[in-house]
Amino acid sequence: MKISFLFALLFCSLFSFAQTDSFYLLKPDRVFDGETMHTGWVVLVKGNTIAGAGAMNFKLPANTRVIEMKGTTLLPGLIEGHSHLFLHPYNEVAWNDQVLTESRAERTARAVTHAQATLLAGFTTVRDLGTEGAMYDDAGLRQAIEKGIVPGPRMIVATRAIVAKGSYGPNLHNADINLPQGAAEVGNAEEMESEVRTQIGKGADVVKVYADYRWGIDGNAMPTFTTDEIAMAVQIANSSGRTTAAHATTKEGMRRAIMAGITTIEHGDDGDEAIFTLMKQKGVAFCPTLAVSEAIAQYKGWRKGIDPEPARIAEKRKGFQAALKSCVTICMGGDVGVFAHGDNAREMELMVEYGMKPLDVLRSATSVNATVFGYGNKIGSIQKGMLADIIMVSGDPSTDIHAVRNVVFVMKAGIIYKE
Repeated sequence: MKISFLFALLFCSLFSFAQTDSFYLLKPDRVFDGETMHTGWVVLVKGNTIAGAGAMNFKLPANTRVIEMKGTTLLPGLIEGHSHLFLHPYNEVAWNDQVLTESRAERTARAVTHAQATLLAGFTTVRDLGTEGAMYDDAGLRQAIEKGIVPGPRMIVATRAIVAKGSYGPNLHNADINLPQGAAEVGNAEEMESEVRTQIGKGADVVKVYADYRWGIDGNAMPTFTTDEIAMAVQIANSSGRTTAAHATTKEGMRRAIMAGITTIEHGDDGDEAIFTLMKQKGVAFCPTLAVSEAIAQYKGWRKGIDPEPARIAEKRKGFQAALKSCVTICMGGDVGVFAHGDNAREMELMVEYGMKPLDVLRSATSVNATVFGYGNKIGSIQKGMLADIIMVSGDPSTDIHAVRNVVFVMKAGIIYKE
């Protein structure tokens, strides 16, 4: 019954409200424009763009549909900064088994349902940072969404991601077995150059490299690429107008990626005030992925609020607070896929719990992410000429961040998917 209702809702929305010449006047209690909260504002949508926003001082076209929702806050569509639509929670199926035993067809089918859940949760854009063994299928899913074949968020895709040869997984620790890998392996600068160009040609919007990984003695995280090797990827990506992202949990991995000119550092578990200050100086943004750390700890048995906080979680909290103190640009992204798609707001709630102001978290999930990812002229703000990616939630998330879960309206590019 729940699934049938979901599909009925989606297809009704797709075919009933997809008129290209449609006008909508949205009247919430308040409007967050990506920077500031306003009262007394309305938003006029024409087709797929925002035609006006502010006080009601413009004439409405005759065919305007007025949507008034008392008690709500209107926001730009939220932007998930670190997603894996081709993964599902590790407490359902372990990562190794997803990569090795689930067919590409199954993983794509799952990704379609994940995309739907993400969109209905109010996240109208995702930066999807690697298919983890599903090759370039994220580029195909992006295209299917753009064509209207399936509903889902706007996708910024990384395709395969890039790892140093011998450093990633799956790895059964049996030298006689060669296994399919969850990312593209390179062994030197020339292979790095070739792989970056290949991924761009296959549809990558962003180039992701693993600056470190758990390939050290006893599985310790250690740097995988030199600064020059990472810089090679950055130079090629930047030449094509693309951004870059680096998985980096160690200080040295972070430092190398920062000095190479990377756009964002993902995770940054061992980051301290000095490394975050360097990021600030070099204009590198930080995507902390707090939710994935807590999710993995809980899968291992930690009962939040009952058991003492694990050392890794305490360090993660300390590092996030150091990032806040350093005033580094902070993106919002939870590494969703390790935990359930549609539960993306979990990261926003933890950012507040760890010390960030709710209004700053809203900025991170909208205008900051849009700007850092290179889409600030299209999405992330409520202003004339921007794409009409708009949500409304019950309550005021600038005072209670949990209100972002109360999504009552979702519009992407002028099409209503939830009302």
